[in-house]
Formats: sequence, C-alpha cells, structure tokens
Amino acid sequence: MDYLPIFVLVFSFVFFLSIGTPVAWSISIASLLTMLVSIPLLPSVTTVSQRMGTGLDSFALLAIPFFILSGQLMNKGGIAHRLIAFAKTLVGALPGGLALINVIGAMLMGAIAGSAMASASAMGSILGPEMEKEGYSKEFGAAVNITSSTLGLVIPPSNVLIVYSLASGGVSIAALFLAGYIPGILTGLFLMVLAYFWAKKKKYKLGERSSLKNVAKTFFAALPSLLLLIIVIGGIVAGVFTATEASAVAVLYTLILGFVYKEIRTRDLPKILLESSITTAVVMLLIGASMSMSWVMSYENIPQDITTSLLSISDNKIIILLIINLLLLFVGIFMDMTPAVLIFTPIFLPVVTKLGIDPVHFGIIMVLNLSIGLCTPPVGSVLFVGVGVAKTTIQKVIKPLIPLFLVMIFALLLVTYIPALSMWLPQLFNL
Repeated sequence: MDYLPIFVLVFSFVFFLSIGTPVAWSISIASLLTMLVSIPLLPSVTTVSQRMGTGLDSFALLAIPFFILSGQLMNKGGIAHRLIAFAKTLVGALPGGLALINVIGAMLMGAIAGSAMASASAMGSILGPEMEKEGYSKEFGAAVNITSSTLGLVIPPSNVLIVYSLASGGVSIAALFLAGYIPGILTGLFLMVLAYFWAKKKKYKLGERSSLKNVAKTFFAALPSLLLLIIVIGGIVAGVFTATEASAVAVLYTLILGFVYKEIRTRDLPKILLESSITTAVVMLLIGASMSMSWVMSYENIPQDITTSLLSISDNKIIILLIINLLLLFVGIFMDMTPAVLIFTPIFLPVVTKLGIDPVHFGIIMVLNLSIGLCTPPVGSVLFVGVGVAKTTIQKVIKPLIPLFLVMIFALLLVTYIPALSMWLPQLFNL
C-alpha cells in the first residue's frame, strides 16, 4: 500500500482549509498536488480541470438548481406561515408546544424547500420571538430550530440525496427519497420527545387547545403547500417523471402558489433568481471540485487501499459501521455536507457493499450522520444561521444543543443497525 498519495491528499487539504482557503479551492488544489505524485504538471492540471467539467455533465444534477429555486420561491411565498399555523393547531397545547411546532414546521418546511438553511431562517425568524414571549430561553429555541432544520435533508425531496446518487454511481433517486421518510420522521419524533420533557421540567407556558374546526381550517390553508410533496414524490415513484423533471414541476408549482398567496410579485423574481443562481454556483463549484478529487482518489487506488485496511481491522458489520459513523461524525465537524458526500461515498461504499449493506441504506446513514455536522462548529452552516436569526452566540447555544445532539446520534445508531427503517418503503414500492 502506497501511503504517499494519501498523505499528500489529506495533509494538503487540511492545510489549505486551516489557513482559510475556500473549501472548493482546497479540494481542487489538494487533488492537483496528489496527481503530481504520479504524473507531470501539465497532464495533472489538464486532468483535474477536465474532471471538474465532466463531473458536472450529468442530467440528474439539473435537479439541484431547480430545487434550489423552488426552495427560494417557497421561502418568499408565505408557505412557512401556513405550515406553522397548521402545526400549532396539532401540538400547540402540549408542554413545549412552541418547540414541538418548531420541529414539525422545520420538518415540513425542510422537506418542501429541500434546504436546512432556508428552514432554519424561516422557522427561527417567525417562531423565535414568539417563543421568547412565552418564556422560552432564546438559546433553547435556537437549539431546537438548528437541529430540527437539518431533517429536511433526510426527508425528501433532498438535493443531498441526489448528490449521493451521483457519487454512488447511480443509486435510484426514487428509492433514496422513499428511504429517507422513516429515519427523518423518527429523528424528529425523538427531538420532540426531548423538547416535551425539557419544557415540562422548565414549566414553560401551555398554549390553547385548538378546536377541530380550527385544525381543519389551518390544514386546508396549508394543503396546497403539502400537495407539493405528493406531486413531486408521487410523480417520481409512479414513474410519471424523473427527479430532474420533478424539480422543474416543483418550480412551476411554487411560482403559481406564490402568486396565488399574493406573497410573490413579478418585481420580486429578479432577486429570487439572482439568489438562486449564487447558491447554485457555489454548490456546483463544490460538486465539480469534489468529483475531481473522487477521480484522483480512484486513480491512486485510495478507496481500495482504505477498504482493505478497514476490513483487515474486522469483518464484523457492526464494528465497521461504528468506525465509519465515527469517522463521518468527525468529518462533519470540519466539512460541509455536499463535498463530504462526494468525497467519502467512493471511499466507504465499497467497504459496506462487501459487507452486504444496501447502497440505499448506506446513503441514508451517511446523510443523517453528516446532518449532525451542520449543527456543530466550526463549519456548521445551519448553526450559524440559527444563532444569527436568534441573535445569540454559539457559546450560549452549545449547552441546550448537547442533549439534542445525543438524541440525533441515538436515532442515527437505530437507523444504522435496523436496515428496515430505511429499506421498508423502497421495498414496498419495489424500488
């Protein structure tokens, strides 16, 4: 086993990250330096550049800019208010009602918008002040918002699951989307149980019980927004359209919905399109750079060497999955989710498939695991958004975050070691 390419890749990547180089550039430079171990400068530069370009040449990736645009349209289109009103009628009268509303609202908003940051921003700005009025601590409200906002990355439609499909060599997007429902909802339920007992212990104020009439009224107000999930996921599973075509349908549907709700006007569209373009450019640069690194690792036989090394430690599925989970939890602290999925899928997927683990199941494990990293410093993007919206500091939020982290890790272990949680729905639909 040649350790030099691994050493150059890891050391250069960590070095450039540590001096503040943007992630995409750190990945690209590290890939180039690793190639220089084997071939001269000009072919190395040409190969890395070419692989960045060809890495983006995928029809499936067209879904990402469309889902980003539909998420922006939803964020501006008044959908969050209607989802929160509906959630309030369901759980508002329970202990910790506003925290439970935050979890349910974030799950629905995250699933519909497909963006953890959009969910954290919308839920935090709407529910944060209301929670403070009811006596909730600002830090507890922010912690609940931060952790629950990541669930939309597991519950479909999810851009990250599309990225995993690309990185894994074409695992069915429809199967991944269905596989994410139970793990995402289960994790949300665990967060709600913890919030319920925390609120009971702190004796937070109870909300008013809603009448059936009010539940029905808010449900029908939120129904057009909820229908998007049925249209997108139902269309993909039924084979009416592909994930890419579904993303375009989502844009058209949310645009019409925004005009119907009178929350979006024609003059708002240039700004929405610009914000979507900026986010898409950042994501696509990360994907292109990460795809080039994945190719370089394959060229240097790094995934095969790591597979051999891991399997030499143990051939026990439980031990190997525990090691991979620990490594991914560590990676999630320092790396954003998209490059982490693209870089580590080719490394760990051969290991788990040799142990008989389904690639769909492993995709959910990986996304749920890395979602936890979005809530942790120093790179946790959702953490920064949640703290910024709540107008507090990371140091103050860490204490209430810790029990929520532990609950998410417990859910991760259940999903890891009980494959049926991920695989039941795809198998039910023969996917």
